[in-house]
Amino acid sequence: MNVGVKDVARLAGVSVGTVSNVLNHPDRVTPATRERVQTAIEKLGFVRNAAASQLRAGLSRSVGLIVLDAANPFFTELARGAEDHAASQGIYVLVGNSGEDAEREADYLDLFEEQRVRGVLISPVGDVSARLSRLRSRGIPTVLVDRQTYREDFSSVSVDDVEGGRLAATHLVALGRRRILFAGGPMSLRQVRDRLDGAREALREAGLPGPEVLETDAMTTAAGRAAADAILRLPVERRPDAVFAANDLLALGMMQGLLFRGSARVPEDIALIGYDDIDFAASAAVPLSSVRQNAAELGRAAMELLLTEASSGPGFEPQQLIAEPELIIRASTAGQDSPAGPRAV
Repeated sequence: MNVGVKDVARLAGVSVGTVSNVLNHPDRVTPATRERVQTAIEKLGFVRNAAASQLRAGLSRSVGLIVLDAANPFFTELARGAEDHAASQGIYVLVGNSGEDAEREADYLDLFEEQRVRGVLISPVGDVSARLSRLRSRGIPTVLVDRQTYREDFSSVSVDDVEGGRLAATHLVALGRRRILFAGGPMSLRQVRDRLDGAREALREAGLPGPEVLETDAMTTAAGRAAADAILRLPVERRPDAVFAANDLLALGMMQGLLFRGSARVPEDIALIGYDDIDFAASAAVPLSSVRQNAAELGRAAMELLLTEASSGPGFEPQQLIAEPELIIRASTAGQDSPAGPRAV
């Protein structure tokens, strides 16, 4: 049974206002009355619902954050950046992991709407514009993070993934690689499609076909190992001489599959580049080249934008913030003769 303030007031023989004063302004209540109210609270097992009080006052101290894959260090860093800024403003972050599952994502959006959070940050699985419009109509602003929006009525903080894909493919072409494969998926993820589009543009400008596309069902190391198996099943003459993986986890899984089976060398046979530049990239068996995006800074900037919108009211003009990616070259593409340590190009 849910016990409320009215139940406490009835048992203690006082008004609801008196119970409220005991909870919020005990100095306004005589010691004897305070003791009666506290006794009623203990007897009934009443637990104060601070969240409900905040909602009634329009002062929710929590925001929701939905990430695509909590197991991916990129999103761990993104959440850390968002949480650090929120904490500096006295705000708590409720994190939900969609696991690239649209139904689970919808469940979290429902939960955050029910909780009336101050706002929602989301790295969406698919098109959630209708849901975000509904949240806004209920006074809950939203900001897309790690996803560029092409609608001017929503705010977003992202990296230029098309440019990132262009950087990766241009680097592989400059190394003399011509049979380039793109691995990533599912294609429902806008980030994957944008990175592929950038790679296609770079190859087209270089007068080259492709890239060949190997769609994966996830962006994980396991999916990367499966992709490596698919490549190794091809005759040697049909294998790619370079792979651009849509994120570092995929690239690291592919590296494991290619190296540990001993039938393909990185980068001699297959140059390999990832995306995100997570911490593990530099410490891989063959240090991984990658397109860097600063995850913690993305999270911080997105949280700052969300809280600004939440405090600004209806007059706020949405903003689309786009950061530039960096190319980090390591041994997985440039080989052991490359300069020591990463370098941005």
